[in-house]
Order: sequence, then C-alpha cells, then structure tokens
Amino acid sequence: MLNGDGLRVVLWVSGCNHYCHGCHNPITWDPTNGLPFDETAKKECFDELEKDYVSGITFSGGDPLHPVNRKEVLQLAAEIKEKYPKKTIWLYTGYLWEEICSLPGMENLDIVVDGKFEEAVHDNQLLWRGSANQRVIRVAETIKSGKMVLHVDPEARA
Repeated sequence: MLNGDGLRVVLWVSGCNHYCHGCHNPITWDPTNGLPFDETAKKECFDELEKDYVSGITFSGGDPLHPVNRKEVLQLAAEIKEKYPKKTIWLYTGYLWEEICSLPGMENLDIVVDGKFEEAVHDNQLLWRGSANQRVIRVAETIKSGKMVLHVDPEARA
C-alpha cells in the first residue's frame, strides 16, 4: 500500500545509477542482480492484475528508467494500459520529470514519483514518497496542461 494507491502489483527491477545515500533497496543498483523477467513472470503479473481488488501495477527498483530497463518497462506499461485500461500504472524513478517527460511511452503511465531519495529531507509521514523533494506527478494532466500537476491525497501532509 506504500507503492501507490490501493492494493497493487509491484515489479521491482534491477539497475540504478543514482546511488542515493540511505536507499532502502541498494541491492537493486546492480543491473545484473535479480531474476530475468520472462513470460512466466509476465503471466504472474497479468494474473494478479486480473483481480478486481487490485488497483494496478507499480514499477520500482532500482530504477525502472535505468537505461537497461527503460525500453522494456515502457513497452510493458503500454501493454498493461491496453489490456487493463482501468488499472493505474505508477512508476518510481530517480530521474526528474523534466529529464524523462519526452521519453516514448510515458503517456501510458498514470503517476510518476520522480527525484532521487534525499536522506536529509526523508520523512516517514509522506505518502507515496520517501523524501520531501520527490514529486507525485499526474502524468496525463501534466502532459495535457504543459504544467506540473501533482497527485495529492487530501489527508496527506505536503
């Protein structure tokens, strides 16, 4: 429930060049760690997404937009968006929105949580992010308006 709103499938990927001090998952930095994402793993994700009570999928890591992950993750997001249009797709990345907004396939994401984890502004009370510098961005609205549109829970702290 901390990886986006509702109950979600979470796909953790390996590969991250940000090396954030205080990262909760540094084992994922090495792009050669982990298991290959094969058809069996994909079927498992899709089987979980079939369930009515599952809100969607979250891509986390590591960094799903690390150069070794980028193409496959964004292709998978497009496939999920087509097959499960009512499910939401969240993606966590250490890149800033301004660095990634023009990547092909970003329009298939619903929410991007951007920015490196910064231990100096870490706050356990923040919803969906680990540090105050990170932004929870509503992708479609941001693309449409050309201005940053943040996803805010009315009960969340700023």
